[in-house]
Amino acid sequence: MKAALAGASGAVPRGGDVDQRLPPRAPTASLLHQARRPTGRERGPDAVVEGILDFAAELRAYGEQHFGEPAAAVGVAVPGIVDEEHGIAAYAANLGWRDVPLRQLLTERLGGTPVALGHDVRTGGLAEGRIGAGRGADRFLFVPLGTGIAGAIGIDGRVEAGAHGFAGEIGHIVVRPEGAPCPCGQRGCLERYASAAAVSEAWAAACGDPEADAADCAKAVASGDPNAVRVWEEAVAALADGLVTALTLLDPRTLIIGGGLAEAGETLFTPLRDAVRRRVTFQKLPEIVPAALGDTAGCLGAGLLAWDLLTSTDRTEESA
Repeated sequence: MKAALAGASGAVPRGGDVDQRLPPRAPTASLLHQARRPTGRERGPDAVVEGILDFAAELRAYGEQHFGEPAAAVGVAVPGIVDEEHGIAAYAANLGWRDVPLRQLLTERLGGTPVALGHDVRTGGLAEGRIGAGRGADRFLFVPLGTGIAGAIGIDGRVEAGAHGFAGEIGHIVVRPEGAPCPCGQRGCLERYASAAAVSEAWAAACGDPEADAADCAKAVASGDPNAVRVWEEAVAALADGLVTALTLLDPRTLIIGGGLAEAGETLFTPLRDAVRRRVTFQKLPEIVPAALGDTAGCLGAGLLAWDLLTSTDRTEESA
């Protein structure tokens, strides 16, 4: 879950800490303040929501104290299923909530300050598209490879949510029919083979060390370990299959890969570019690049949501 106050942003990574950050008043990639807070998810969804509200109030007070005035708008990004239009956090398995009217609750807690609500991956994609690796691209696809795999579809400076809020769920493209079962109910989903979590699981089994993770696998690949190379090649092949399906449907100009697995650098990107190139036929090959903003993308994207809310409000007032 990520939150932002008018030129200010904050985040709660899926693992559990709140990461509070304030960038300057213009939508740039600079950060002026950061802090962490526990989500309190072990105490249930109500505690998580109350923690968000308290956190947002703290952020607002910090901005007022250090910048001389309260935030003009708030941007919040949360995981799971998000109804952005109505400001509802519909469902998040790891936080345990359902149908939380988060925008309304925040607006009330912040004394009527306008609030924009977004999905965490789409919000990160918004930042990467506007001020990160996709800057200047009219169409891009942002795919972070972490515990799972999701995607953000960027078109002309905005990110597509879809009719029901599911746009970009590339991790649940089936790439290995009748393969490993996925919590979503299907078998053979992309994220069961090419997420950082999947690579960690495969490498831990291959090397016999239950503590080994994807970063360890990447290091072993670089050193030429044949078992690591096998695990890595299987993950890259699955990822390329999923990405080619996505680019066939979406025709992005730029394909941005982020998340923990992308930290392997060219150990990932060199074979991935080759694998995608071998698979395309009539499709136009997009530029495949690493994400530029790292774990600040969601924070900055939340700030951009707030910025957009302000600019759209200004335009509405001018036309009234």
